[in-house]
Amino acid sequence: MTIFGANETAPRAGTDRSSLGVENQRALAVARIAIGLAQGLALYLLYRTTEDQGIGRAMIWPATVPGLFAPLVLVALYLPVVLLAGVGRLRPMTLAVWAGVAAVVLALLGWHDVVRQAVGNGPDQAPYLDLPLFPFAAVALFIAHHLIVPADHERRWIASFAAYFDTAWKAGVQLALSIGFTVAFWLLLFLGAALFNVIGLKFLGELMQEPWFAIPVTTLTFAVAVHLTDVRDGLIRGVRSVALMLLSWLLLVMTVLVAGFLAALPFTGLDGLWATGSATALVLAAAGALIVLINTAYQDGRLENAPPAVLKIAVRVASLLLTPLVVLAIWGLALRIGQYGLTPDRIIAAACAVVGGIYAVGYGYAALPVHRTGWMQPLERTNVGAAVAKVVTILALFSPIADPARLSVADHVARLERGAVKAEAFDYRFLRFESGRVGEKALARLAASSDAAVASRAKAAQAAESRYDIEPPSVQSQVVIEAYPAGTASPQGFVVPVTSSDTRATCDAAGKCLAQSLDMNGDGRTEVLLANPWMLMLFQQVDGAWVEIGTVDLARCGGQRRDPRETMRSGALRPVDSAWFDLEIAGVRNPVNRGADCERAEAVAKPPVAAPAPPR
Repeated sequence: MTIFGANETAPRAGTDRSSLGVENQRALAVARIAIGLAQGLALYLLYRTTEDQGIGRAMIWPATVPGLFAPLVLVALYLPVVLLAGVGRLRPMTLAVWAGVAAVVLALLGWHDVVRQAVGNGPDQAPYLDLPLFPFAAVALFIAHHLIVPADHERRWIASFAAYFDTAWKAGVQLALSIGFTVAFWLLLFLGAALFNVIGLKFLGELMQEPWFAIPVTTLTFAVAVHLTDVRDGLIRGVRSVALMLLSWLLLVMTVLVAGFLAALPFTGLDGLWATGSATALVLAAAGALIVLINTAYQDGRLENAPPAVLKIAVRVASLLLTPLVVLAIWGLALRIGQYGLTPDRIIAAACAVVGGIYAVGYGYAALPVHRTGWMQPLERTNVGAAVAKVVTILALFSPIADPARLSVADHVARLERGAVKAEAFDYRFLRFESGRVGEKALARLAASSDAAVASRAKAAQAAESRYDIEPPSVQSQVVIEAYPAGTASPQGFVVPVTSSDTRATCDAAGKCLAQSLDMNGDGRTEVLLANPWMLMLFQQVDGAWVEIGTVDLARCGGQRRDPRETMRSGALRPVDSAWFDLEIAGVRNPVNRGADCERAEAVAKPPVAAPAPPR
């Protein structure tokens, strides 16, 4: 009895696996347990290669071989999951080819991620993978696997959308339940260890801390959970149906929120959105939520699964709302790139925006009554096309094709060379510590530049041992500060472009900061009190420049829990004629904090207590 199933007996999409013979189920269980144990053993052996061997950090092969350890970790972590999901569901040849391709791709992604890193990994430091690679590799594998399984079941290159939907959503529920089972298993182990520890038996707690136990037990538990959730397809479909039903009704909430947000933008303007610094991420997250919820309502497109009329309307409206969301995301990203250039995060965001654009165009067309197909049916082709685009995009981003670090470094250097960025405003830290080998090569090229200012700064960056040894770029940004009382003006030179190290840089949006001009110590010179949402700051003009000389923490010193700007508008702030720049806040005298605590404020504010009369 083969564990993979012959061509004519391989389970089709939609087959209840409880109908398979008992021997088949046992064979599948044995295969999955073997895969789980093999994964645990492989991960443990890889862990052992980085263990302290007692003489410094004498790591053993393969951790000492550059470009080998990280690819092996990535393959050992993800390939067994592909096998767990494919055994019994794919034909033997299909599974073998797909597993081989997945292993090669994972190894190449891991190898590229290591070799692009900075030349700083010696024999005492293993070449570790960057964190973003793990979730993106998992997403690419999940999508690719569930493009292959339905196609293999239906024996054609592109399967029906119903098969894609059934396979992918069932696998998503199965994965979530398997992870939950593994977490619950470890919680029970911790509880058991605590119980034994109460009576003086610490063996279980000590055993759980041993890698040779913890790693294989975790992978074995996950493999068992995959098999248990795979035995009864009907139960998984029941859980999935309930989850889809609940999520589909959340589409109404999300559609109303997004529609309200977009309707309010013409009245509020975009300044507040751009001022967040994360406008693209926020808008793309909203678009992603809409895409998921639209699919929970549409499901596989069959008439028997069609949603109620109110959800049909919500699906159409939400599909049309995707376009303005993606346009806003691209607009905000273009503004950031135009101002500050490319960064790896912005390149990844741009890739996500492109994929979002595919959804926006496809879903928008599906929502229009111009096509002759069924209700929202073009959505199906959009989903399949976007799934392929996501896999291709991820592979490009984590390979030399569209390496974000390489593209960012090229853009940074190009901006410097054409004069868009001055030498003192250039981010040398990014080249030295955040862009790997390509950044180091670019930094070496800048160190040999004919521009003395660029060369000296580049050489200093090369010599730096920590990113904190390099001064951050002195990029100046505009500030928006409202003068109080209304109708007055801030002193000349106070509202000017400042660098990020200046507290005034927090005043990046209208209404965020309020400034009041006062003579704090009666010397005839004007100081400025600046109120932002968190505290009061005192500025004094020194050698023609406005410098912050102290702060007042209203919550700590003044006992005020309200917004400092409200306190200023209420007229409760009054200077006290004192060389210490004391400030009266609602009748309480407080010092401007220049390293001191609030003790002097309390001492000044409280009247002295008369000593008790001596007894007669």
